[in-house]
Amino acid sequence: MSSILSFTILGLFTGAAYAIAASGLVLTYTTTRVFNIAHGAFGMVMAFTFWDFSQRQHMPTWLALVLVLGVVAPGIGWFVQRFVTRGLGEGPVSVSLVVTVGLFVGLIGVAQYVWPPAPRTVPPFLAEEGLQIGGTYVTAHQLITIALSALVAAALYVLLNRTRVGTAMRASVDNPDLLRLFGGKPDRVASLAWAIGISLAALAGILLTPVIGLNYFDLTLLVINAYAAAMLGRLKSLPLTFVGAMGLGILQSFAVAYLPSQGNLAGLRAVVPALFLFVVIIAMPQAQLRIGQVKGIVSAPLPSFAKSIGWGAALLVLVGLLAVGMSTANLLLVGTAATYAMVMLSLVLLTGYGGHVSLAQFTFAGIGALAYAKLDEPNLAGLFLSALIAAGVGALVALPVLRLTGLYLALSTLAFGVLMDKMVFQADFAFGYNGSLHADRLSVLGHSFSSTGGYVVVMTVFFVLMALGLLLLRRGVLGRMLIAMRDSPAACGTLGLDMRWFRVGLFGLSAGLAGLAGGLFAGLRGTIGAADFQLFNSLPLLLLAVVCGVTSVTGAALGGVGLMLLPVLQSSRPELAGLVFVVLGFGAVALGRDPNGLANLVFGLGRRLEHRFGDRVRAAVPVLPLPRARAEDDSATAVPLADPRSGSVLIVPEPEPEAAPPPGRRAAPPAPATQEVPAHVR
Repeated sequence: MSSILSFTILGLFTGAAYAIAASGLVLTYTTTRVFNIAHGAFGMVMAFTFWDFSQRQHMPTWLALVLVLGVVAPGIGWFVQRFVTRGLGEGPVSVSLVVTVGLFVGLIGVAQYVWPPAPRTVPPFLAEEGLQIGGTYVTAHQLITIALSALVAAALYVLLNRTRVGTAMRASVDNPDLLRLFGGKPDRVASLAWAIGISLAALAGILLTPVIGLNYFDLTLLVINAYAAAMLGRLKSLPLTFVGAMGLGILQSFAVAYLPSQGNLAGLRAVVPALFLFVVIIAMPQAQLRIGQVKGIVSAPLPSFAKSIGWGAALLVLVGLLAVGMSTANLLLVGTAATYAMVMLSLVLLTGYGGHVSLAQFTFAGIGALAYAKLDEPNLAGLFLSALIAAGVGALVALPVLRLTGLYLALSTLAFGVLMDKMVFQADFAFGYNGSLHADRLSVLGHSFSSTGGYVVVMTVFFVLMALGLLLLRRGVLGRMLIAMRDSPAACGTLGLDMRWFRVGLFGLSAGLAGLAGGLFAGLRGTIGAADFQLFNSLPLLLLAVVCGVTSVTGAALGGVGLMLLPVLQSSRPELAGLVFVVLGFGAVALGRDPNGLANLVFGLGRRLEHRFGDRVRAAVPVLPLPRARAEDDSATAVPLADPRSGSVLIVPEPEPEAAPPPGRRAAPPAPATQEVPAHVR
């Protein structure tokens, strides 16, 4: 009985911290309609800041707490709403998710750069005080956390439902223009909501740090628990959010106590919050179509089929030349870049064309690699079967949330990635007891590509074929439906288009492309392990795809090369490891509103060069005089003219003489004569 009481109190403590974090998440979403994926990252940075003030600079604990919760955190919240997330709630959900994921990665980089890895501890509040309840000793820190969670829940409920500021907060998300007409200030209200939300994230991080330690990733990913609690309240009900957080804390505490710590079920203890989140998302009611908002984005221009073939052939020639002169180590890097580029092509289909975000795309690549190694069929049949398995898993992930869109689909992929990472990839039945599997290289029509250079060329061929297939799909009817579904789901619903099964097929096809890349990657490496497909790897993948251009094949190629260079740069300059994530994360924040990314700049430069040099070439081509053309009845003649814009020759027939007007009707006035323009003026 005493053990049950002990684990219940421990669950109430952790649930109270989750409730504080989830309350801030609900507050920012209900007032600005921006789901802050980086909520836990803000709490992590604020926990490091509190350690810096209280332990390194030796400030009194109360003063450090006041500075962090009353000055630093609200200031950061105001700045983020004012200059980063302002207006994101009215745009596509995919854009707001990418921007907040960029904040997520960028804040981890900031913490690593400012506070390099080292052992750090934060003592609990009133460490010497406590209370004996039966046979269980409850620390003062636990009691303070539970009391603060109840106080935060009550204060937020009063703020949102009993004050004019709270009414303005709720009105700002429903109709900010109408609120402005009544004298309200939506931007100021949104800034206040973000200031309070970041302060609550900081409070939750500070309260949890003495228990789980001051770690970059543990504190950041712990916000998944807050996601689950917030989802139970449907991102708007604070009482349900509080109940969900408490229930999740108790459930997780009993899972740690009574589930086995060894064997295949050992990972179940770590995925209780992810399972809770997935079940809550499945139980969500039908998502309503959002109307009255600007959803469309300008996509990257589509090249002609001949130009696509030409650039694909040029890429193959370039990789072939590299395969001849580069070392094996560098060729492995080129093959890794091809793998990343192929996975990013799956994001071009899913995010760039379809408007949906996957936070676990590299997990699908891991499924394809695992299936390829387990099948032990290093041929085209084995490779395509691996891709088909990954496609089936992707469809199964989207199937339970068939009724939902946008945010809920993205969070379901996040929960799925956690489940795969903890329960499958790290289990003995997946990668074996030593954590690695052997995979042979692909053979095509009986020919085995044993050399690294030849295999990299084969991977490039697959990338080119996948890219051409995506461009053909984009030009067809399915491509136009994808763009319509991305730009305006409400319009598609009005026209009677059933997008649910179409969405499942889209997820399946995207996962299949990622699984194909994973199978090729397994053959390239020869040995694969669980560390190659961790959940966190999917976030830089998504960010670089957006930074380089998630709506184009060129962006996928540039992103693959960039993602390959990240670990190379980090290994050569370890002191810049955190700075690399800072640049990547905040680069995605800066370019997240333009999914065409850097590829759009490349296209613009190409158009300017073509226009400049094309005009010179056309100006150098003389326009030859053509003889007058005669019609069959010799009643019409044609005069050759040179088009001054393109330099091409136009045959303009002379107008026939007008017939005489009927009696009683005046003739139309003659058209003004066209004055000939001298050649030097043209």
